[in-house]
Amino acid sequence: MTFWDHLDDLRSTLLRIAVVFFSVSVVLFFFKTFLFEKVILAPSQGDFFLYRLLGTEMALKLQNIEISTQFFVHIKITLLSALVLVFPYLVYELWRFVAPALYDNERKAVRGALSFAGILFYAGVAVAYCLIFPLMLNFFADYQVSGQVENIFSLSSYISMLISTLLMFGLVFEFPTVIAILSSMGILTRQMLKKYRRHALCIIMILAAIITPSGDPFTLLICTAPMYLLYEFSILICKNSNPEPEEQ
Repeated sequence: MTFWDHLDDLRSTLLRIAVVFFSVSVVLFFFKTFLFEKVILAPSQGDFFLYRLLGTEMALKLQNIEISTQFFVHIKITLLSALVLVFPYLVYELWRFVAPALYDNERKAVRGALSFAGILFYAGVAVAYCLIFPLMLNFFADYQVSGQVENIFSLSSYISMLISTLLMFGLVFEFPTVIAILSSMGILTRQMLKKYRRHALCIIMILAAIITPSGDPFTLLICTAPMYLLYEFSILICKNSNPEPEEQ
């Protein structure tokens, strides 16, 4: 294929992605009630499954103080939700465009990395939505510097905190992918990760304490566990530098 053939192929790929993304966005736009009440605003309600499971009460009040905020929040959440839903299709289209230029071994490695990274991203988003964000929200909803100050949060601050938390954990869960790449390059080995396991646990607990500042040991454990399991999983997929000696 000539350069212009490749350019035409890229244009067709981007056009298909844009059509699918726009179509999903339009559908989600008209499902505003379900999207917000059942998904986006669900962690702010007292009947959210995690609050029922932990036996905690939740009474969060949200308000809007700007004229256009609710409309633009609707647009932002619609587009972000559509992006999350079409992400596998986006990866597939980009893969189909790049794959012909790769050798068989490169094609296999890249396909595995893309699939692996996508699954981990969704796992991180799920953990953040089901566990981390509700715990953070519950803590800040109950925290007061004085009983005279009532907590009434703005819609924009709630949405910003939700999006940043989901994206942060989606990226944090890409840690094994980074480890796998560094291992394939010979920069990291399984022995190195095992050697610094205790240090990693301390760092993870500090991060968990920052993310969930309530001081509750159970909450700290819930936040620490998935990140530490992620580290152990990284050890499993990391290569050995040399065969480990057999235990006597």
